[in-house]
Amino acid sequence: MGHPGIQLLFAGTIFSSAFLLFLVQPLIAKQILPWFGGSAAVWSICMVFFQVVLLAGYAYSDWVTRHLRMRAQAVLHVALLLASLAFLPIVVSANWKPTGAEDPAWRILGLLFGTIGLPYFLLSTTGPLVQSWVARTPWGAQVYRYFSLSNLASLLSLLSYPVLIEPRSTLLQQAHGWSWGYAAFVVLCAGTTLYMARRLTAEVVPQQSSPGQATQAVVEDKPPRVADYLLWLALPALASWLLLAVTNHITQNVAAVPFLWVLPLSLYLLTFVLCFESDRWYRRGVFLPLAAVMLLLCAFGLQHHIGAEVRIALPLYVSGLFVLCMFLHGETAKLRPGPRYLTRFYLMMSLGGALGGVTVGLVAPHVLVAYYELGLGLMLTALAAAAVLRQRVWLRVCCVVLAACCTLFLLLQVGSDRSGARSLQRNFYGALLVYDTTGDPPSDNVRQLAHGSIKHGSQFLDPERRHEPTTYYGETSGIGRAIDSAPAGPRRVGLIGLGAGTLATYGRSGDVYRFYEINPQVFALADKEFSFLRDSEARIERVLGDARLALEREPAQGFDVLAVDAFSGDSVPVHLLTAEAMDVYLRHMKPDGVIAFHVTNRFLALAPVIAKVAEARGLHAVLVHDEAEQSDWLHRTDWVLVARDPQVLARELIREAATPIATKPGQRPWTDDFNNLLGVLK
Repeated sequence: MGHPGIQLLFAGTIFSSAFLLFLVQPLIAKQILPWFGGSAAVWSICMVFFQVVLLAGYAYSDWVTRHLRMRAQAVLHVALLLASLAFLPIVVSANWKPTGAEDPAWRILGLLFGTIGLPYFLLSTTGPLVQSWVARTPWGAQVYRYFSLSNLASLLSLLSYPVLIEPRSTLLQQAHGWSWGYAAFVVLCAGTTLYMARRLTAEVVPQQSSPGQATQAVVEDKPPRVADYLLWLALPALASWLLLAVTNHITQNVAAVPFLWVLPLSLYLLTFVLCFESDRWYRRGVFLPLAAVMLLLCAFGLQHHIGAEVRIALPLYVSGLFVLCMFLHGETAKLRPGPRYLTRFYLMMSLGGALGGVTVGLVAPHVLVAYYELGLGLMLTALAAAAVLRQRVWLRVCCVVLAACCTLFLLLQVGSDRSGARSLQRNFYGALLVYDTTGDPPSDNVRQLAHGSIKHGSQFLDPERRHEPTTYYGETSGIGRAIDSAPAGPRRVGLIGLGAGTLATYGRSGDVYRFYEINPQVFALADKEFSFLRDSEARIERVLGDARLALEREPAQGFDVLAVDAFSGDSVPVHLLTAEAMDVYLRHMKPDGVIAFHVTNRFLALAPVIAKVAEARGLHAVLVHDEAEQSDWLHRTDWVLVARDPQVLARELIREAATPIATKPGQRPWTDDFNNLLGVLK
């Protein structure tokens, strides 16, 4: 086999491993999202798992290349590759479904280790292991370009899933397709491993590339200093930190747009591709001034209203992430060692990435009461720049001044949050803020509950007005009409999503209002800061945990009305919108009951989705749009009302505001196995 053929074999192995590595991430996350309330935090925990297993893969690669001969490496690696086939197909067992009492973060980590642990581990070992073999061949000068190729494959995989794969295949087809792809990778990787074991009998000195080549020159094998190890660790750690922190900020505080996490992750990977493909892409003269400007602007935006205005904040923080990651990864690439220390270099980079991810994904929700990790990350990035640029005193001083400015803006952000907040707390499901808004006249003073950029309820502070429904729940809204038109006797109402508990105002003596809420902090705040629940004349029942899982376990409830109110955030719980979910709801409904879906959403057109599911189950659906002109404290809303009997939707209060829902020709009803959020973006 000639050199081009061998290089193609290496490139194919590395490309396929990286492509499968990133393809499995959205695939497996989508399988488990329904079990954990569709929370955006599920993706963050998945990212932590992927980074930790990637670290383990890099540690394995470093250990075997240092302690085992090539033949022993081959025997061990091929044995592990064959053993990993036992995990196929990668379909998550229903035994992992949570009960609601356990910590969701640890449950998700255990589930992922048990489902894709070994295959993912072996995919993560491929890049550094094969590159360590490449470094011992005559074309070892190109070794770092394989790292760039790996990140390019990851980027292509990430972008292809929502655009090409998800809209055209079911989850089961995706899982089986990925499993067949992994089996093909095992054959390819085993072939590469056995070829190297047979042919690589002695280390060959890598050839240096000529000045005219586009490849990077390999650094001579000088032993790394302690400072080098620290920078190999710190720079990727900060890039990973900023990736997750920026993603949290723009999805929680700027715009609740599904798929918005794809954009920062794509740019993060692109900086790897550029910085390790060639030295020509990262130029200090260009990126140092840009990084300084972006640090200041991003830090300033955290304590200023421009940091939450989508037209300004989204391009600001996305471009800021790109520039800062170009700096961090560009400086990391400048510190790359010679081939002898290649696996150690990748190990430290991976350790840094895992530390950054763990800090933001696991530690921050438990130690920070709001999303302050981005401000901290910006400050630490400025300090890291001072360490990297320590040879020039004036640059070092500038970096310290930048860090001081970032610290000041962070303190202003914390002070601003605390000054107007009655309660500020955070957990796995996000940050919750309760604050009072004063009006003129004083009878307009209200208390509000917010989850990031989404308002989850308001209550008037005036005792005479605190029973009035507010925000999305006015009497002319779809849910208001559904409850008011229900039969006259005692009513049983189910509510998925508590918020401030506003809908309890409709409760009458003899009624039962049963609230399903996944976040225990929401229950606590509804009791402590709002009075809707305790003021209600109805009997209030509470169920903690994912609503669909709870409804699947419960005996039939006999609801007159079931309100499904969980679709205003960035991570839409799709499992509450499928045909199987509708079957669960129907089991709990009276024959003349109404299921009300709250579909007010700036970014998604969900009404046709529900109408198609209703049609597939032989049900009837109408849209109730309410301009809410009767009060400044009511919002414009869209509710879809679904019933078995069309006469139920012909009741006067509903009929006078109802309109039919248009669906697209050929539109498929969503199921647990098939759904496509990209197709319903407005």
